[in-house]
Amino acid sequence: MAMADQSPLPSTRVSRFLQASNPRAANQCKYNEGICGATSTCCNNKCVDLVTDSNNCGACQNKCKYTEVCCRGECVNVSFDKRHCGGCNHRCAPNELCVYGMCNYA
Repeated sequence: MAMADQSPLPSTRVSRFLQASNPRAANQCKYNEGICGATSTCCNNKCVDLVTDSNNCGACQNKCKYTEVCCRGECVNVSFDKRHCGGCNHRCAPNELCVYGMCNYA
């Protein structure tokens, strides 16, 4: 008895490149405000989070500088800001300074 040549079936999995959402793709929220949800706002026809997005920090098209991060809708320098030392919402003690992103650096 000869075995028939059984070639493998093509994969039905979707490529990881096709699965990933395109961050540059427009959500068309300009015409449908409800598409963004409760935590996002429509800016330039895209849904963005004004609290954390460094390109739309606090308001649409309010871009933070290269050395700044968007924390609570405000552009801050996490290397020297006592309220956001080293990262968002990392507050130094009242008698400490924030230097190079570390509280009470020598």
